[in-house]
Amino acid sequence: MNSRTPSFDELDRQIITALMANARTSFAEIGAAIGLSATAVKRRVDRLRETGVITGFTATVKPAALGWRTEAYVEVYCEGAAPPRRLAEVVRNHPEIAAAMTVTGGADALLHVRARDVEHFEEVLERIRAEPFIRKTISVMVLSHLLPESPEAGATHPAPE
Repeated sequence: MNSRTPSFDELDRQIITALMANARTSFAEIGAAIGLSATAVKRRVDRLRETGVITGFTATVKPAALGWRTEAYVEVYCEGAAPPRRLAEVVRNHPEIAAAMTVTGGADALLHVRARDVEHFEEVLERIRAEPFIRKTISVMVLSHLLPESPEAGATHPAPE
């Protein structure tokens, strides 16, 4: 996406809201709800995709159905200043990391980790800690999701064998 956020109007917002609620909603259904033809909705969706406002469509699945039964957030503390691109290289090597971001505060990064079980989580944690520039980690296990419909409660890929 460009450094400038593309402009979009209220109809675009309504289209985006409908697709975020259910990406399988047809253009005709969206159009009927907001007063546009299916063709006009499609044109707008195409434009929103081309400008990077809509970055993709995905299915969100119950993590346990895909083999992810354990979930945690891991604070990562680095030796010195680890550049975000170096952290990004590391997290891409771990399919168990569902999300990763640099953060403010004491930690340098926060990782959302999914694992088959506690033993698998421990293995993932040891692989992360083996990186030479990682000084320490602090983990918090997820017990339950208070907002089960949130994107963080779902999974987008199955657990590794």
